[in-house]
Amino acid sequence: MAMLKSSLAFLVLALAFFFCYVMSSGSYDYFQFVQQWPPTNCRVRTKCSNPRPLQVFTIHGLWPSNYSNPTMPSNCNGSQFDARKVSPQLRNKLKRSWPDVESGNDTKFWEGEWNKHGTCSEQTLNQFQYFERSQDMWRSYNITEILKNASIVPSATQSWTYSDIVAPIKTATKRTPLLRCKYDKKTQLLHEVVFCYEYNALKQIDCNRTAGCKNPQAISFQ
Repeated sequence: MAMLKSSLAFLVLALAFFFCYVMSSGSYDYFQFVQQWPPTNCRVRTKCSNPRPLQVFTIHGLWPSNYSNPTMPSNCNGSQFDARKVSPQLRNKLKRSWPDVESGNDTKFWEGEWNKHGTCSEQTLNQFQYFERSQDMWRSYNITEILKNASIVPSATQSWTYSDIVAPIKTATKRTPLLRCKYDKKTQLLHEVVFCYEYNALKQIDCNRTAGCKNPQAISFQ
């Protein structure tokens, strides 16, 4: 009996070490390309440096993810952010597509996203490729224009259902996105639109419906 308990304890310990290794070394299944609506971000998170937040969807990050736990992996063992690897040409593009809408420190924002998420897919995308691919994804589909063409524009009085917002995006991309919301008191605000990509971050795929906006409740887009 004592030997059995010892063997079980060893097995549990070995599995724990294996799980930690997998997470730190960057095992993932797919990518989440996350775009945020700056007015919501500034309204619920912190005071923004820009008194009039950008009225376009901007990049939050490109996150290698697992189907079993979409928040993992993160903070993997990899090369830390090197600002010199962001070329001047790419930097100018990212300042428009991937700005820090909270503090205005764009480079610091990029550094945080690379160190937390980019390091976990470095075997697929090096740092330059990671930001270049994100820029290409952002340019592929203009969410702000897609919604505008469907008469979904910022409004202090009108609200929409989850499917109202997903439908025009799905029509344009031929893939199902994921919506994430934030709450301001009792109001459910559209915060992020997520596109999903396969392992190599080349082909867009349908997103699985995970934690996000609550379906029956109206979504405000302000």
